[in-house]
Amino acid sequence: GILPGDQILRIDGEPTKNLTLMDSVKRLRGPKGTKVTITIMREGFTKPKDFTIVRDVIPIRSVRHELLERHYGYIRISQFQEKTDSEFDKAIKALEEEAKGDLRGLVLDLRNNPGGLLDQAVRIADRFIESGIIVSVEGRREEQKIKFHAHSQGTLKPYPLIVLVNSGSASGSEIVAGAIQ
Repeated sequence: GILPGDQILRIDGEPTKNLTLMDSVKRLRGPKGTKVTITIMREGFTKPKDFTIVRDVIPIRSVRHELLERHYGYIRISQFQEKTDSEFDKAIKALEEEAKGDLRGLVLDLRNNPGGLLDQAVRIADRFIESGIIVSVEGRREEQKIKFHAHSQGTLKPYPLIVLVNSGSASGSEIVAGAIQ
């Protein structure tokens, strides 16, 4: 019964008015299976209403996809998690099936992606790069140096590719698109 745009006025009877977002989140979180009551107000309500919800683990998929017009695939990676590479592979397969073998290119959206697991980011890059070094990590000691190499096995066919990333500007509002043929 909770909807986007609902205003949470109280959590377990405690007003949220002077709480920061993080304080509110801390109060909402708790052990799986326990209950929390939130009081919400929404457009159309004449007075606030209580909802009791049971806490649970909410799996967050890091990859979303859709087939755009003219058979171009759109893949959004929100962050690099433990299963991002397998989610990405499923997305590519679904796009290729949906396009009936006529997938003409990809838009890879990495905007506002905070990063995550390096090995997952490397595995995604490896889908597009046949050979060479994907990334190298330098440390002060020899054992801290790591190089990740691309492999030809598992490389996607060479789709035209546009990668969307934030520009890195102070405002973060500019978007940079890079095309790879």
